Amino acid sequence: MQRVFLGKTGIEVSKLCLGTGTVGGNHTSRQTRSLGLKGLADLIVYAYEKGITFIDTADAYGSHPHIREALRRIPREHVAIATKTVAKTANQMKADLDRFRQELGVDYLDIVLLHCMMNPDWNIQRRSVMDVLSEAKARGVVQAVGCSNHEYGALCTAAQEPWVDVVLVRLNSQGILMEGEPSDIISVILQMQANGKGTYGMKVMGEGQLRHDPKSAIQYQLKAPVDAFVIGMESRAEVDENVRLVEKLTLLQTKAAVD
Repeated sequence: MQRVFLGKTGIEVSKLCLGTGTVGGNHTSRQTRSLGLKGLADLIVYAYEKGITFIDTADAYGSHPHIREALRRIPREHVAIATKTVAKTANQMKADLDRFRQELGVDYLDIVLLHCMMNPDWNIQRRSVMDVLSEAKARGVVQAVGCSNHEYGALCTAAQEPWVDVVLVRLNSQGILMEGEPSDIISVILQMQANGKGTYGMKVMGEGQLRHDPKSAIQYQLKAPVDAFVIGMESRAEVDENVRLVEKLTLLQTKAAVD
């Protein structure tokens, strides 16, 4: 599995990220509901053995304990975990930092994102939360900070906001559940890239609408200007298929570039 760095963060991750929050919300997701604590932990360990060293989670998904269980069998320093917060005040963010580390069983958090920004002024409205994360980053409690976005103006703000290290971007070839047309979103991603921000794509399969053609969906991500991309997986068969496709298509893309 290809390894990449997320922007200028210095955080190295696998190109393919394991998502644990398919249709996630209210501290639950399809992974936590269908697999349970042991089942999802086993899947995370299996994915790690297949080369996936990047895990995406969020407070809203309820999968922190599952990752903690998996980390009993995975060297902490060999994986990067991105989680997300909906904190709106400094005190809420401080409490989340303590709780997240306890739930995950870790001393530090690789990446903490402000979850689902919907307003172009989010960097003003959430400044107190951002300040807490900046302080935590200075203390080594957090390695990188950023946001996920569900609105075009909010995405554009993320591209220009100096505080942002990493952005989770909705991206697929059909524009499904995205903030705009793929070409418009890619233009913003290129701005992020120019500003040294790490990016990884989500909604790769269009929340299931593109699962009939995973090869094309993954190929699109590999050609896009994102550092990595996340796919929510629920079985070993899905892990095997997605890893196989990423490795095969990466090899073909590299060969074509050389030729």
